[in-house]
Amino acid sequence: MSEAISQVEAYLERTATERMDEYQAFLRIPSISALSEHATDMRIAADWLADQMRDIGIEHVEVSATRGHPVVYGDWLRADGAPTILVYGHYDVQPVDPLELWVRPPFDPRVEDGRIYARGAADDKGQIHLHIWAARAWLETHGRLPVNVRYVFEGEEESGSVHFDEWLEANRHRLGADLAVISDSGFYQGNVPAITIGLRGLMYAQVDVTGPSQDLHSGTYGGNVQNPANALAAILAGLRAPDGSVVVPGFYDEVRDLSEQERAEFARLEFDEAGLAREIDVPALFGEPGFGVLERRGARPTLDVNGLWGGFQGEGSKTIIPAHAHAKVSCRLVPDMDPRRTFDRVRDHVLAIAPSGVRVDVQLISLGMWSLTGIDHPATRAAAKCLEDVFGQSPVYLREGGSIPAAASFGSMLGLPVVLLGFTPPDDHAHSPNEFMTLANYEGGIRTIARYWEALSTGLG
Repeated sequence: MSEAISQVEAYLERTATERMDEYQAFLRIPSISALSEHATDMRIAADWLADQMRDIGIEHVEVSATRGHPVVYGDWLRADGAPTILVYGHYDVQPVDPLELWVRPPFDPRVEDGRIYARGAADDKGQIHLHIWAARAWLETHGRLPVNVRYVFEGEEESGSVHFDEWLEANRHRLGADLAVISDSGFYQGNVPAITIGLRGLMYAQVDVTGPSQDLHSGTYGGNVQNPANALAAILAGLRAPDGSVVVPGFYDEVRDLSEQERAEFARLEFDEAGLAREIDVPALFGEPGFGVLERRGARPTLDVNGLWGGFQGEGSKTIIPAHAHAKVSCRLVPDMDPRRTFDRVRDHVLAIAPSGVRVDVQLISLGMWSLTGIDHPATRAAAKCLEDVFGQSPVYLREGGSIPAAASFGSMLGLPVVLLGFTPPDDHAHSPNEFMTLANYEGGIRTIARYWEALSTGLG
């Protein structure tokens, strides 16, 4: 441990009570971005966060307007010759229902058995707060940070980040950096330290199949009119093989093969396949052959039907040929898949296999880019060492199946490598009643970030 870090540690020991009081004050603000009745609370949370940043010496702090809830921006850029890090988190939280399942009110924090319970304790206020305190510890003990840092704290992540890319585009001039660090992830099973190096992207579309101008009597017209529901079923059946692999021509052409090291890292992760099947109450797990469950979740593309409707769905019987039928279809994407090209391929295949006698349209709903920063990237290696120094064991590397919009945007719009360095326990109940953060993870997170800034100060080469 360096002398500088020893001083940071001593400061953190002295200020534990103040830090916990401040953490709880942040958690008391009901910053639920999805509910319009909390719009004032969102602004209160943004102003509270901005005030904390100013108080510790972060500069150029601004509650920056968007067409939705504001982004809180601030920076400290006085480390000449050192890299610049863009730090991201979000101060908005999920709705709290079902309220009756909370042991205590969700915005009344309680500390119990080494945990702090409240909505946002883990996702993501706790991780924003630990970044603020890592900076505060450096600034209070040394008057400076080892690296340049730009802080971007969003207020709409839990509402889909609908205005975030627009804000990024408008603020490119003040977002120059060498690396993005996102603390909106967590540890692995058993609370094992982890670095999430990859997230999948997304292509989401709707398939509309239209036949007659209105529902028809199936006795009169059946056998002479193509049934849109039957046609849609045939189309959907023609997208995947029975073994779960996707049969859309060219679908796998851009998929980056896993290296031996990457497959070895997946093999390191202990995982109970039978236990997962029991947990979600299915007879067995299913997926593309030749890959393990975690590989399929984080490193292989998918095509799934997410919704299906058309025809009569009421009680009893109604013998009709429906006028139309519809499906929502999505693909999870991995390096180096292009979301737009994937949509084009799926659309073209749908149109090519569509039965005659109906009109078929495929609408693009949304696209999202994948994110991947390699295990061997200097920023990843530095993060791994800092985690091991603080938590006493080397981290595992995760590639998750979902997405964080900001991670994809930082890569695609700003050209930044992204390290997902989060500290929440894997069973934190995020988005559910009785959400919590383990205090050891929170305190260890502060110390990890403090070391990480020192480790990155000599560069990313």
